[in-house]
Amino acid sequence: MTLSIRNQLPGTVTAVAPGDVMASVGIRLTSGRSVTAAITREAVNDLGLAPGSAVRALVKSTEVAVATGPVEGLSIRNRLPGTVTGIAVGGAMASVRLSVEDGELVAVVTREAVDDLGLTVGSDAVALIKATEVSLATG
Repeated sequence: MTLSIRNQLPGTVTAVAPGDVMASVGIRLTSGRSVTAAITREAVNDLGLAPGSAVRALVKSTEVAVATGPVEGLSIRNRLPGTVTGIAVGGAMASVRLSVEDGELVAVVTREAVDDLGLTVGSDAVALIKATEVSLATG
């Protein structure tokens, strides 16, 4: 299967905490960093997820926010530090490439955000991803 989602990070399921409808799935990336995905219980069952399952964490580039340093007092669970490796600026939006320990992430943000944050190639940055925006794939 070919996907248009550019952000794909390989990892291993470490925990599955089922709720009534949704489940929280802990994933250890190859670097040892953790990512949390909030997916339906049905998806957990359909994918056969259990601790030790190999998965890919998938995140649309429009669902990645960028910070220029550690952020406190925020509910976003997934925070991956990295370095800006590329910026493509359009009329209203920009694509920001980040090198993180587990590969590359792309964030689509407003042009104003790039300017306001002072992002340049080589800048330190943190990719912020809500658990509800992480999809999982197996196989």
